[in-house]
Amino acid sequence: MRRSQLILSALLLFVFSSPADAAAAIGVAMDDFSYTDTSAEPTNQTAAHERRLAAFMAALRRDIGADPRYRLVPSAQDGAAFKVIGGIQKTSTLVQWAKVAVIDVGAKRLVLDKLYSFRGDNDEAWERAEVFVSREVMAALGTPAPIALAVFDFELEDMTAASAGAPAGSDASYLAEVTGGVREALGQSGRYRIVDVGGEAGRTGALRDCGGCEASIAQKLGADQSLIGVVRRVSRTEYTLGFQVRDARTSAVLARGDSGLRLGADYSWKRGAVRLVRDRLIESQQATDAVRK
Repeated sequence: MRRSQLILSALLLFVFSSPADAAAAIGVAMDDFSYTDTSAEPTNQTAAHERRLAAFMAALRRDIGADPRYRLVPSAQDGAAFKVIGGIQKTSTLVQWAKVAVIDVGAKRLVLDKLYSFRGDNDEAWERAEVFVSREVMAALGTPAPIALAVFDFELEDMTAASAGAPAGSDASYLAEVTGGVREALGQSGRYRIVDVGGEAGRTGALRDCGGCEASIAQKLGADQSLIGVVRRVSRTEYTLGFQVRDARTSAVLARGDSGLRLGADYSWKRGAVRLVRDRLIESQQATDAVRK
């Protein structure tokens, strides 16, 4: 009976450590951290620092390599999706700094860029620092880089009989508030990095009628996705809102949202737009991510 259990355990170990699983793991490259001593202490501690740094790097590689989600590789050319770099500086007898960065190789973006301080310069202090840094690095590896999103100025589609020409001054002010509020909500979500669109959009006229040209503009600006929005005024106290997100490379529509008829003065546009984007884009995507996990 015991022999059968051992055989079964061996088979399970083989299955769960198969080459297919190893290939699916995320590749992580890690350079040795640099070390600088600017403490001006009279005692030469080079040998001790080299030993502790080597132990620090070995432990950091061990911790990350032990997680089945990741596999350590020599470089980006060997399939690394992320690269970990860093340096440690001793500034005084009791204080050291550790600068650590994690780079998303494909997106060429930093997903972690932090400066840590730790007290002490003995084996125990270095071990505590390594435990903390390894947790931070693995948390960063598990967090997707924010999507670069070009949020263009919201436009007004005035459907009232009195409408004519460009938005009036008050309308332009309310539209600016809508755009600012939506950009702020998206940026604070942590899922998006808002790309400055400058005056690029104004050269093409109304984006809502350009057949998806906003995607190509967004791509030129270095964005992954584009978002355009419109406020449709039905009457002086009635309006609807809509937005659309496209892939900057393919122009494919990734998400859209439209509100029902809303009642309220013009100053309520911002509140309605932010609520729509949170409900139909931010929270919707968060729910989708949770299901995938």
